[in-house]
Amino acid sequence: METLVLSGEKMEVTPSVATIGMFDGVHGGHRFVLRHVCDYAKAHQIASTVITFDRHPREVVQTGWSLQLLTTFEERMRLLEETGVDRCVVLPFTKEMAALSARDFMQMMVERLGVKVLLTGYDNRFGHNRSETFDDYMRYGNELGMEVKGLPPTPSEERGNHVSSSMVRRLLEKGDAKEAARCLTYPYSITGRVVKGEHVGTRLGFPTANLQVDDPHKMIPAAGVYAVRCMMDDGRSKMYKGMMNIGTRPTFGAHAQTLEAHILDYEGDLYGQTVTVSFMERLRDERRFDNEEELISQLKVDKRRIEELKL
Repeated sequence: METLVLSGEKMEVTPSVATIGMFDGVHGGHRFVLRHVCDYAKAHQIASTVITFDRHPREVVQTGWSLQLLTTFEERMRLLEETGVDRCVVLPFTKEMAALSARDFMQMMVERLGVKVLLTGYDNRFGHNRSETFDDYMRYGNELGMEVKGLPPTPSEERGNHVSSSMVRRLLEKGDAKEAARCLTYPYSITGRVVKGEHVGTRLGFPTANLQVDDPHKMIPAAGVYAVRCMMDDGRSKMYKGMMNIGTRPTFGAHAQTLEAHILDYEGDLYGQTVTVSFMERLRDERRFDNEEELISQLKVDKRRIEELKL
């Protein structure tokens, strides 16, 4: 996938069929759209293009909005590349871009990005205040020399179940990792650097990797204990089963939220390494135990359950 960032300089682009959106998570609904873009491009022998933004538009237009995103920019680019599109155009989203009308935005797509055909859902909206309708987009397209075509409903929409990034976020807020994975078409993951903790897990016989997620906008699932898969950047390219606790360790008093992964069958020093944790299933709520012995007993139960799961 060729990645282009729109700048003030003239871009040399080939005619293409395109779709536009934030594509946070690149979930099943997004993939349905992008398959149609790729199929149309092959059938008409033109390039397939996905147009997206360097940041969420609400970050610019909605002051004080608390960002909770499913993917970092780097993760989004990697997932978009997996869809097979020829080209990704990244638009730096600014207040000036937010002020563009839908027609002006479409004119930019024609003149600067070479878009000949725009594929979009009937309920997709863009442009200042997102006030225009699909019929308006078709009319503007006729005036600008761009064909605007509506996409059919996704299979999930036909069943009355509209998959969206907001829906996936709501599932993760409840800790429903399995349903979130079904909607995304892959397990939700977070990546973080292993930092030193208080060694409580080591004392209990369950040493943990304490993850520090550097992107402040990356969504953290609901507190609780999860069955996870872990991948380290140690060059082994091996996936390990793990047990992740998200919470405040109430058995040991008040603490800030921590993300701690006990990685099964791993030997080695993890400090400073980057670990990617994929959430497979939520086992239980985090809870306060009366003493360490009760906690250890529960951790043994959790570990046996994870060992039995096919992750």
